[in-house]
Amino acid sequence: MDALAEDYVKLVLEIGQYDSDFVDAYYGPEEWKPITEKKDSLPGDLLSRADELINQLAQVETENFSELEKDRHTMLGKQLLAVKTKLEMMSGKQYSFDEEAKLLYDAEPPHYSLAHFDSLLSQLENELPGEGDLSVRYNEFANQFIIPKDKLDTVFQVAIAEARKRTNAHYELPDNENFVLEYVNDKSWSGYNYYQGNSQSLIQINTDFPIFIQRAIDLACHEGYPGHHVFNALLEKNLVNEKGWKEFSVYPLFSPQSLIAEGSANYGIDVAFPGEERVQYEKEVLFPIAGLDAAQADKYYRILSLMGDLNYAGNEAARKYLNGEIDREEAARWLEKYLLYAPDRALQRTRFFDQYRSYVINYNLGKDLVANYVKSKGGIVDNPEKRWEVFGDLLSTPNTASSLREE
Repeated sequence: MDALAEDYVKLVLEIGQYDSDFVDAYYGPEEWKPITEKKDSLPGDLLSRADELINQLAQVETENFSELEKDRHTMLGKQLLAVKTKLEMMSGKQYSFDEEAKLLYDAEPPHYSLAHFDSLLSQLENELPGEGDLSVRYNEFANQFIIPKDKLDTVFQVAIAEARKRTNAHYELPDNENFVLEYVNDKSWSGYNYYQGNSQSLIQINTDFPIFIQRAIDLACHEGYPGHHVFNALLEKNLVNEKGWKEFSVYPLFSPQSLIAEGSANYGIDVAFPGEERVQYEKEVLFPIAGLDAAQADKYYRILSLMGDLNYAGNEAARKYLNGEIDREEAARWLEKYLLYAPDRALQRTRFFDQYRSYVINYNLGKDLVANYVKSKGGIVDNPEKRWEVFGDLLSTPNTASSLREE
């Protein structure tokens, strides 16, 4: 397995020369990085090397493996299938949205009807009565909850510090773990964690558009604690350093690992700030720091809760757009209607579809799978210690979407 893991890492790093988004993080041996210069086109032998590794892995005898070693074997196989699929796509092969999601992320995205989303919109209409488009009414109401730019860094630093404190109360993270926070522009995403290895992260926040108060806790947990930063730090500590499983030293973005990464990062928000505890913290701590009036906060959070149920509408927009059923402008209008995006924000989201394609499923489907898995192990709201325990185990072991479903 270790020899296969080394060949897998080297293959992923080579592919990364031809797609700058492919390798999200690498903190393995320096000498495993490609030493040959990037060629003018994708080398044809990369696909055959992926096939050979898949065949070699299939020949590995797992009868005497521990359960954790079997999980390692299974996950490497699914990661290799994703690598092969990505190479095929880079070579021009086209898959439907659902086929791509299955091959890259080991997941089967659900389908929802227009009637489902329309019924949810009708509930929002009751919260925001009036004339004109619902998205316009929502954005006019929500604008009172924008964090002023001169307060942005202070609010984020406080939110991250609180998320970190809550996470440290439950997990033994490396003593040297830390992060650098930067504010950037002209990105297709709202936040990003670039894991650097050695328990260090670079967290970037995109300030292209106004940032609403609830996004401080969202991004603090998702990108930091107990989200991406903690996930990567625990994988490095428990699997790479302690077990020597070097395949986890590289993170190919378009792979089953991403569903666990994004799903756990989104569910981690609920773990760190459960139920009304989050709303109270934001109203009592973050609202005053941002200089915002909390008088309408309860109504705002009711609306946000209803909008959370509309989240899968974004997947439907991506599916239709990437399958060629609608064009960019139609996809943007769909997002304006069902996710209540402002027009410029909707167009930014279509840029994300272009860049990351079916990756969108990892946020909502990933969260739901992680949540159901944790609950099935006894990690319910009324048992927060158990929830932290199961969640931490999930962050420290090999898992994919299908393995979560099998539990």
